[in-house]
Amino acid sequence: MLLKIGELAKRTGLTVRTLHHYDALELLSPSARSDAGYRLYNQTDIARLHRILALRRFGLSLADIGAYLTRPDLPLAAVVARQIEMLNQQIEQASVLRGRLSRLHGQLAGGQEPDLADWLTTLEHMSMYDKYFTQDELKQLPLYTDSAARSQEWKSLVAQVDALMASGVSPLDERAQALATQWMTKVVRDTAGNPVLFNKLNAMHEREPSVQDETGITPAMMGFVIAAAYEARCAIYRAYLDDDEYAFLRANIGKRSAEWPALVAQVRTAMDEGKAPGSPEVQALARHWFDLFRSYAGDNPATQLKIRQALENEPALTATGWVDAPMRAFMRAAMETSQASQAA
Repeated sequence: MLLKIGELAKRTGLTVRTLHHYDALELLSPSARSDAGYRLYNQTDIARLHRILALRRFGLSLADIGAYLTRPDLPLAAVVARQIEMLNQQIEQASVLRGRLSRLHGQLAGGQEPDLADWLTTLEHMSMYDKYFTQDELKQLPLYTDSAARSQEWKSLVAQVDALMASGVSPLDERAQALATQWMTKVVRDTAGNPVLFNKLNAMHEREPSVQDETGITPAMMGFVIAAAYEARCAIYRAYLDDDEYAFLRANIGKRSAEWPALVAQVRTAMDEGKAPGSPEVQALARHWFDLFRSYAGDNPATQLKIRQALENEPALTATGWVDAPMRAFMRAAMETSQASQAA
């Protein structure tokens, strides 16, 4: 059975534009074309599309999905099994929410008069978190367990950043960089320094307009904070690099920043599960890690060494992130294992 692009879009609920985008990114290209030049998708293409959409729902970026699809150890059965697991979590979360609503209904039926607006706002907030975090993860997330106290701190910080942006201040400005440092410090604190929790929190903010409206943290604001944070990092690296190295670093350090949260979370999960640095899964993560590192460090080993020395010597480069010394050592061991196997 062959489907034209319009038919596939209609059957899957996607847009033709999305399918064109996947084709342009070489994620999903039709296997055939009709005599009239129409794209035709076969059963293998549709199975690949299933993988893409499933991985997208797991929180992976399109770049990460492209890397995953090259893996020989990603059978469709494993992807479907993971989807079933996610649905089971959603059913459990829906059951919890139903219990909360039942209690609210019981109060109302008993003649009590809770502030309905506050109740519903709280329920919406809690159910939003339930979509992205398990109950065990929520217990570990300070931003959720102590939301009232931390909310006021965040409102103040968001207002300060918003004011700077409105006044036309550049991310190069020291005031912007100071606020960005505060921002990243608070995010690390409020996710308990756990990159897995941060990756999920980041996905929730990216995908849920209601969360952006509630917090005031817009995509533009996030872009401003990230740019200011990278400018602050570049200022520290400056002492270690010559003019050409610094120019390359500054031009490229933020270009693939969106790929780091998911990757760091995957590495942390692999470490927590006791994966060996030489395992195929960790080796794939190490290759992605080194590819991102090269994207701003360049291919010169001498320059790469300078940047690693800066990371070792400058606490400010690692204090506001989720990559700690054990994770760097784990990735270094994985890369050394990869190099040794290639040399053998």
